[in-house]
Amino acid sequence: MTTDYTEADFGVELPSPSTLLRAFREPVIAVRRDRDVLESAHELVQCHERRHGALEAAHAAEATPDRVAECSRLVEEIDARRVELISRIDDWVAVNIPHRTGASLHTETLGAVIDRMAAKWVAAQQALGVREPAARHSKSTDGRARRRTGPYRISEDRPHRGVDAEAHLQWSRLAELADGYKDLITEVAQHRRRLPVW
Repeated sequence: MTTDYTEADFGVELPSPSTLLRAFREPVIAVRRDRDVLESAHELVQCHERRHGALEAAHAAEATPDRVAECSRLVEEIDARRVELISRIDDWVAVNIPHRTGASLHTETLGAVIDRMAAKWVAAQQALGVREPAARHSKSTDGRARRRTGPYRISEDRPHRGVDAEAHLQWSRLAELADGYKDLITEVAQHRRRLPVW
């Protein structure tokens, strides 16, 4: 069922690809109407980083059965949090983005698209031998503690050797996803495509 929102002030722009990629790298500090989307995107990157670490630990040669079970539980918890963050983005879309009758329906929700981009961002960082940043805490403008990240550092166990074929492949795939995202938000803005809201 589609809804045609025609109120003059309804709807805001979706974050640009560069804004979204910046949110992957660092927390959102500015007050923005799309802040929920960007904060969720940032946390999705953190989820994928933690998920990758848990899977690596589970597959390590020295991993005990208890450690594998612990990592499996952690992956399940992370995936449950990802579902919550994807839903948060999709709920924001349902409230803030016009859904025009007659526009083609996209196959994925915006939350699912951003989750895939966050996963590819992490894969691209890791292909360069970049490890997770150490968490730093600071106060946001509303006084809440906020986890700050960055800059990313080169991992000691995988020295930086320049861009190899794997890194090039991962960054190319991320660029393709960013281009697809840009096309999607352009079509949504032009009312040629609508995002699913389930």
